[in-house]
Amino acid sequence: MATQISQQYAYRAQKSTGLVGGTPDYQPIDSFKQPEVPTRTFKYSSDGRLFAYAIPTGVRIHQAESAQLLQELAIPNIVEISFSPRGTYLSTWERPVKLEDGAQHKNLRVFSVSTGEELVAFSQKSQEGWELQYTISESHAIRLVGQEIQVYRPVEWSKGVIDKLKVEGATSITLSPGLNPSVAVFVAERKGQPASVKIYSLTALAAPPTCQKTFFKAQRSQIKWNTLGTQVLVLTQTDVDAANKSYYGETGGLYLLSAAGNFDCRVPLDKDGPVHDFAWSPNSKEFGVIFGFMPAKTVLFDQRARTLHDFGTAFCNFISFNPQGRLIAIAGFGNLAGKVDIYDRRTLNKVTTIDASNTSHCEWSPDGRFLLTATLSPRLRVDNGIKIWHCTGPLVHVQPIDELYQTSWRPTPVDAVPPFPQAIPAAPAPAPSVEQHATVAKPTPTKPAGAYRPPGARGLEASKAYKREDETPSGGNTPNGRFSRSPAPGRFQNGRRHVPGAPTSPSPVRHNGGDPDKRGRKKKGPKEKKDGAAAAANGDASGTGRPSIDIPPNGDAEVVSAAAANGSVPPTPGGDNGLDPTAKKVRNLNKKLKAIEELKEKQKKGERLEATQLKKIDTEAEIRKELSALGISS
Repeated sequence: MATQISQQYAYRAQKSTGLVGGTPDYQPIDSFKQPEVPTRTFKYSSDGRLFAYAIPTGVRIHQAESAQLLQELAIPNIVEISFSPRGTYLSTWERPVKLEDGAQHKNLRVFSVSTGEELVAFSQKSQEGWELQYTISESHAIRLVGQEIQVYRPVEWSKGVIDKLKVEGATSITLSPGLNPSVAVFVAERKGQPASVKIYSLTALAAPPTCQKTFFKAQRSQIKWNTLGTQVLVLTQTDVDAANKSYYGETGGLYLLSAAGNFDCRVPLDKDGPVHDFAWSPNSKEFGVIFGFMPAKTVLFDQRARTLHDFGTAFCNFISFNPQGRLIAIAGFGNLAGKVDIYDRRTLNKVTTIDASNTSHCEWSPDGRFLLTATLSPRLRVDNGIKIWHCTGPLVHVQPIDELYQTSWRPTPVDAVPPFPQAIPAAPAPAPSVEQHATVAKPTPTKPAGAYRPPGARGLEASKAYKREDETPSGGNTPNGRFSRSPAPGRFQNGRRHVPGAPTSPSPVRHNGGDPDKRGRKKKGPKEKKDGAAAAANGDASGTGRPSIDIPPNGDAEVVSAAAANGSVPPTPGGDNGLDPTAKKVRNLNKKLKAIEELKEKQKKGERLEATQLKKIDTEAEIRKELSALGISS
């Protein structure tokens, strides 16, 4: 029995698919032969006996414990697979295509696991809700076609539909577990009519519903039955939040309904905001809800929606009971930090807190002692892998896997595993992978915090303009917060564009006795001019005039000195300062002639010219005439 309850798990990545044994070693199962090509999906049967995966050419079914290949179905392009509760039937779904003869493509097929024979096929366009829903005994199977619920008997697939019920406006159905199965039918809100949930007994579909509830603000729903199939929780939501408080729509409400019709109510949630998650306890007598704007509130309710315990507020959006109902995991994943708080249901005390950052999948092991967390792609494309934690907090196994897409424990019935002990068990010794992971993991370097400096000031001494509490002295050669360095390529300096490598004219030098009117200041009136002259005289006498800024751009101090002595600035090389108007006109006319000659050459080669280019060629005579008038022979 020890081998039967081993904590086996499966994983699917871009380049590999595998089965891994459980505690204490977590070694890959050698007898499992990995597929040669990437797999599209995998699935365990509910009882844990079978393991199947889909590849582009078909589906392979293995015995989970020994990894022995049992069947290979040669059906290409399968996207989804699903087992019936006892593993008798395998359903497959592929994307619908148009057939050449115009017939409907039957893309939902049901096969016998033991023989590999195709038993029945249906046409199912939508991938959402594609699976057939079976009773736990596999006596009946149902599916929603349009607005009609169709019932089949799996042992007699050839007889087709044995019972059906049309529900106006039905958008989804959920079959309950348990020995007396019921069907919950959700009808969305439409054209001002309220939404509703109706519960029918599967054995008496023609009879009136045993329970019915109507409500507004419900365009879609989330329905969860308890393990016994006696009560159901219904969460209603809208696609758009009219108050603009949530991007994901508005939560209409959480309702508790009894399958027998003797009880229904709205679960009292005393904090505004959405319902992030809710889950039934395996004992079917209580459930937990996380609700409200962050930090969210977590409350445990009984089967009459009365509060049993308030866990307080925290940044969380995930709740899960272990299969034995003894432990509760409350966590914050997605855009939250990834902390997992584990509580003992008996004492309602916190057992431990696990830091499982970047987690996108979390699942209890069948024996309730371990928690599997995984970082999956494409939610995150870095640090993908699997971590297994003991319920008391220690990390017991780590398996890094590049581009990990899917992982899950092998299901095992609760009665096939040892009962959870009275006292929470101690953690086993960690697997060797934990120590290896600790040595490979790189510590995050911590940078010393300092005053922020803009990119232009980095690597230089900070001026007074960027001085902070560090009391860094200002550079002596950087007056007024400017830096004496060459401008970046393409930047403007002194009103001219700076070209790398080209000689640059020196900056004009400011003189202490310069006329302020020539520096762009507002022209003063007669009275102001006199006052300004007097002030200037006082300033010159005291020697406290404004300092000059003599910054040689290319280090040529002599040129600057000469320019200052002459009181003029040399012209920029390559500029038009040395040309008179006649020379400029001649130059422009010669440019036009050169362009006309190029167009003529293209015309001789047979290239097709545009109308504007032909018109330009016609102006050649006028241009030559203008050149002759200027005394230039062309």
